[in-house]
Amino acid sequence: MSKETIEKLSANMEKVIFGKTDVIRYVIAALLANGHVLIEDVPGVGKTYLARSLAVSIGGIFRRIQFTPDLLPTDITGVSIYNQISKNFEFREGPVFTNILLADELNRATPRTQSALLECMEERQVSYDGIPHMLPRPFFVMATQNPIEQQGVYHLPEAQLDRFMIKITVGYPKHFIEMDILEAQKKRHPIETIGSVCEIDEILRMQESVHEVYVDESLRDYIVSVVERTRDHPSVLLGGSPRASLALYRMAQAMAFITGADFVLPDVVKELAKTVMRHRLILKPQAQLGGLTADQVVSEILQKTEVPIARVR
Repeated sequence: MSKETIEKLSANMEKVIFGKTDVIRYVIAALLANGHVLIEDVPGVGKTYLARSLAVSIGGIFRRIQFTPDLLPTDITGVSIYNQISKNFEFREGPVFTNILLADELNRATPRTQSALLECMEERQVSYDGIPHMLPRPFFVMATQNPIEQQGVYHLPEAQLDRFMIKITVGYPKHFIEMDILEAQKKRHPIETIGSVCEIDEILRMQESVHEVYVDESLRDYIVSVVERTRDHPSVLLGGSPRASLALYRMAQAMAFITGADFVLPDVVKELAKTVMRHRLILKPQAQLGGLTADQVVSEILQKTEVPIARVR
């Protein structure tokens, strides 16, 4: 039943996001793995509608925050307001209290404002005046940043980047796909034609089921070995943390789950390694000047790391 639901969810989102099956698959897997997604791409490729179509498809609450230099942390998390009737301060929830949050152009906000998301993404709560306020479940952040513009943007700190389970790009559509996009929007946008195909409770149940997907000990050793080698690589200044190992582990479970498998194969880990690691690695300046990328480093590590024989439970 879960596989059928995921197929319906993917098909529903593809009515809005044309020709990006793999991107949709990664986003759904990250949601089921209880992670968050960072999308780095140029404007106009459908990042916002990717998040909106997911929210509509699961019947969840969708909110969008446009990050700007003058945005304050309280504009995200909420603020305490004095109630003249009750003579008490009351906490007014900010837009972060939602199921699907689109943090648009996250790198345009100041580091202070960006840090407001750290607790939300990791602990799924907002602490105000020492009182924790739990966020709705599921809580899923899809953040975007523009790789081209350099003016008026701030570097995302490593602590922020490390909280994103994966980093992906949408990319330009192929010619015939872009023709279909024009035809589909001749009268109205396809987002207006889709509805919910599953319930929030079903997403929560699938998130629990993902944890039951079997990962053999040899494969866990393989995951840790790949991440460890990023720390020792001569071109890497900062390698993957234990959170990176856990992200690769959970994403592998989720990707196996959405295909209907109850165990993880090594090929799944190899497929996900770049997506999970590319935003976590900081290369040395001389490596960057030489044109080396994080994806190339991960590819080199995968080639040199012995792949275990797949064993099922």
